[in-house]
Amino acid sequence: MRIWLTIKNRWGNHYAMLTTAGITIGLHPGNENLHADSHISVGFMIDDLDGAKKLLENNGVTYKLSEDKAGDILNFKDPDGTLLYFMKLKW
Repeated sequence: MRIWLTIKNRWGNHYAMLTTAGITIGLHPGNENLHADSHISVGFMIDDLDGAKKLLENNGVTYKLSEDKAGDILNFKDPDGTLLYFMKLKW
């Protein structure tokens, strides 16, 4: 089975939003201010910010909540130190 990703939005080499059936993923370079151990971050667009917080808390995952002009962001790391985030878009 192959899953094809389509570019939904792209902002130069800073950010790309990819989509396929039922899921949207954001990819962009890691941010040294977020103390990432890798040079990329992977984001998942969500509709339920409170539910995402509970999911992380119930699994003992430390996160940092931030906000920018695009939306609310829950930054966290996987066990390998890769920066991940859940984002609820404002638009």
